[in-house]
Amino acid sequence: MRTLLWIALLLVAFGVPARAADVDAFVRDYAQQHGFSGSIRIVRPGKPDYVRSFGLANLAFEVPNRTHTKYRIASITKLFTATLILQLRDRGRLDLDRPIRAYLPDYAGRGGDTITVQQLLNHTSGLPNFDQVAEATDAIRDGLPTYQKPYTSDQLLAKFCSGDPLHAPGTTFDYNNGDYVVLGKIVERLYGQPYEHVLRERILDPLRMKDSGFLHQADVVAGLADTYFRHDDRKTLSPDLPVYPENWYAAGALYSTTADLATFSRALFDGRLVGRDSLERMFRPGLDDYGYGLWSYQTRLGGAARRVVKRPGRIMGAQAQLFHVFDPDLTIVLLANTASADLDEFVAQIARRAVD
Repeated sequence: MRTLLWIALLLVAFGVPARAADVDAFVRDYAQQHGFSGSIRIVRPGKPDYVRSFGLANLAFEVPNRTHTKYRIASITKLFTATLILQLRDRGRLDLDRPIRAYLPDYAGRGGDTITVQQLLNHTSGLPNFDQVAEATDAIRDGLPTYQKPYTSDQLLAKFCSGDPLHAPGTTFDYNNGDYVVLGKIVERLYGQPYEHVLRERILDPLRMKDSGFLHQADVVAGLADTYFRHDDRKTLSPDLPVYPENWYAAGALYSTTADLATFSRALFDGRLVGRDSLERMFRPGLDDYGYGLWSYQTRLGGAARRVVKRPGRIMGAQAQLFHVFDPDLTIVLLANTASADLDEFVAQIARRAVD
């Protein structure tokens, strides 16, 4: 606490507003105390972005994380996929209430005629969980079998996303990467192009998100932070297990920077990527307060109830948070390359200090 107070006093002395000084002091202190390794961006209209980076992008060569460092954004990918689906709705090419087989007529699963696009979006499809299918469960002691063998997206769909529904569609929330694999295939089928090409054409290029893209095991991405997980027994960081990141596909295969994600979130929340009606549907909380690709709920900030949306992500050592408050307009992006800090707690604490 003494360190936090001292930083705050110095910032105020040099003309930094008291609230900004409080946020900066807290961020620095929390990052140090909890071993946060990554980058932070806080965006408030009419104010300069708050940007800080901590820790190392590569431990062996002691390469520091910087403002322009690229990170694996894990399940924030789902928000991009939901956006692509809603763009198709806005163009009259897709009905959220129609079933999977309306768009994937060769879909082999028994739920193809009963599971709707909307139920895929809000994780109420009832499909067997992608990460709990029999093969993965039987072999989990040997690593991450679903992600450590190369699969095409067609193979992912057939092998892991076409099982018999475990619940009646629309009745049970079950967070399932498989739902977004199916959605990614619907995007591909309706556009007649690979998912990553559609993503670039419909979102990344129009927004000039040049530091974002789709990960492939065979590619070297310049400036991409390595990721590390923490051994609880050894209390040390180790390199993440080797995987095929493309196997997370439309559910978690993207990388980005805090600047690019701030650009994406501003375009999304301003209604420049999807229409207002589709945006309202995306933000409408369903089971478990989940909308389309994000959680939507009310929480107390600044002494009042505030409406927020949140899109966390985590794959092994990679962690990500996209947190948006509607009033006052505030967006927080946290991207990390280790699993050391609790980003759910970190982003909530930042929001409490950043809301006027």
